[in-house]
Amino acid sequence: MAKLALLSVSDKSGIVAFGLELTKRGYEIISTGGTLKTLVDGGVKATPVEDVTGFPEMLDGRVKTLHPRIHAGILAKRDNPQHMAKLKENGIEPIDLICVNLYPFKETIQKEGVTDPEAIEQIDIGGPSMLRAAAKNFQDVVVITDEADYSEFLKRYDYDQVDQAYRRHLAAKVFRQTAAYDALIAQYMTEEAFPEKLTLTYEKVEDMRYGENSHQAAAYYKDPIPDAYSLANATQLHGKALSYNNLRDADAALRIIADFDKPAVVALKHMNPCGIGVSESLLAAWDLAYESDPISIFGGIIALNRKVDLATAEKMHALFLEIIIAPAFDEDAYAVLAKKKNLRLMTLDFSKMNPKHKDMVTVLGGALYQDADAVHETVNDFKVVSKAQPTEAQLKALEFGQTVVKHVKSNAIVVTTANQTLGVGAGQMNRIDSLKIAVDKAETKSNYDEAIVASDAFFPMDDCVEYAAKHGIKAIVEPGGSIKDQASIDKADEYGIALVFTGVRHFKH
Repeated sequence: MAKLALLSVSDKSGIVAFGLELTKRGYEIISTGGTLKTLVDGGVKATPVEDVTGFPEMLDGRVKTLHPRIHAGILAKRDNPQHMAKLKENGIEPIDLICVNLYPFKETIQKEGVTDPEAIEQIDIGGPSMLRAAAKNFQDVVVITDEADYSEFLKRYDYDQVDQAYRRHLAAKVFRQTAAYDALIAQYMTEEAFPEKLTLTYEKVEDMRYGENSHQAAAYYKDPIPDAYSLANATQLHGKALSYNNLRDADAALRIIADFDKPAVVALKHMNPCGIGVSESLLAAWDLAYESDPISIFGGIIALNRKVDLATAEKMHALFLEIIIAPAFDEDAYAVLAKKKNLRLMTLDFSKMNPKHKDMVTVLGGALYQDADAVHETVNDFKVVSKAQPTEAQLKALEFGQTVVKHVKSNAIVVTTANQTLGVGAGQMNRIDSLKIAVDKAETKSNYDEAIVASDAFFPMDDCVEYAAKHGIKAIVEPGGSIKDQASIDKADEYGIALVFTGVRHFKH
């Protein structure tokens, strides 16, 4: 009895060559619609599926292979006498190989101006049904959904290596493919922010040398349709491959710099900013970011929101840096930076930021899914609760500090001017220690007299206000909300400090 193969593909790359090779190996081909025409035009002898089912394609091609003569031929267990007898009784031939790929739903929904009916019409029904049926019966049916597997199958066939392990491997690949396909459709059609089933899917970019540490295996995955402003859409122009920690740090830097419109530079280490500068020119912003912490910037990640010019590049070239990411590089600036063979130079379109994305972290046994912290307070959101009123200069500094502090690991305190971080206290288990770290770094700066303090969460007692006052701070911004707020207000009044509440906490873990 001849072996039967059913070929029905949306992406017809390589299908003629594969069909020809199958016929050389004794397979008879069944096919549908456009695939049939492509095969026949390419010299492959193939039988229309209508000749097998006895029914024509109908409903504009929505129904082609959804028929017992197809699915029974796929699902029958060859070692089950009753199954095989039932096939014989109904004149159904077993199908030994299924080669199917699916309608281009992902490509369709990415098209500009695509309508809902156009998208829905690209939801494949018959294809996933055949793939899942064949994958379920993998011990008897070879199932292929990826052009990359055509040559591997043929090679294994020739060496009699189409064993159960290989068949199971192909079946698992099919179930991943159909699950991802359905997940993308579910995402497209779902309107709830937090549905009862969270069906996300990701596509593998690459295996990594290792994860956070050298003993941890890791891989990098991306969204099937990633946001334009994301590392998944960044272009690496130069340097060695990105590591796990590089990717996390670069992502953190991109999140921070997205909050600034003027020329800005963010220097980052271990997920926390060590220096941020904003000015009228990129070079001036670089100088501010560098001077924020010229020690911690060593080995750091740099994000810039303007095209990198030669003068700025020359200053960065003098340091050891891991990554520089920007909208673009002037030709001469790139030439200078590319002299360091390992320095990763990356570009990204900064004009398409999406503050409405969601963040997810895993916990043992599950995941937490939340809106990104896209709230951005301005002076219009501030409530002055002290007797002392902040000056215009202090208000600008308080707004800058509030923008920065939400990107620092809690407990977070930053000491800033209106355009520069002077000290960053990150990730301490109590707030006063974060304040001490930030103030200790800031006090050495020549412009410390302009400094303010910003806190990501309320002060649980008045010690932070007192410490700040004793170290020359004249203005503080914090969310408020503590049962001991009044103690902090009283302490601010005692020292003549302007204390501002925002009403919005910015924990970051």
